[in-house]
Amino acid sequence: MSASGTHHPPEFKHATDMEWEMGRFGNVTKFLFHPRPERPTEPNAGFLKYAPGASFPLHRHDFAQVWYIIEGEFTFAGKLYGPGTIAYMPDPHFEHEMHTATGGTIFFVQYPGPTTGAPPIYDGRMNLKEAPPVAQQDLEH
Repeated sequence: MSASGTHHPPEFKHATDMEWEMGRFGNVTKFLFHPRPERPTEPNAGFLKYAPGASFPLHRHDFAQVWYIIEGEFTFAGKLYGPGTIAYMPDPHFEHEMHTATGGTIFFVQYPGPTTGAPPIYDGRMNLKEAPPVAQQDLEH
């Protein structure tokens, strides 16, 4: 492979490479990769961890995403899903209201979708000091 700058080498990170951060719905997150000014097309990729009893409301996104349930059980649109389940959400999409009685962890990748080209959002959503009330959040992006 040429070192001409036309191809990039893979990057590897481990889940222990960073601390948990507060997410917008009161969950904790580890976005090991996320968009930055110098790398705007880098996906959001990492882990979402929800405590027992956690939930989020129906909301929408202009980017695409894939989720993989590692542990716990999650109810989306009245149907229960558990470990080993993969969810694909094309762009644009909405996410059904979610509840978890058990709590659990999801691995996810959010990326600019081929339809809208809209990038995933990191700043102000996943690296928070505290989660804002849902009524004060933009659920349309």
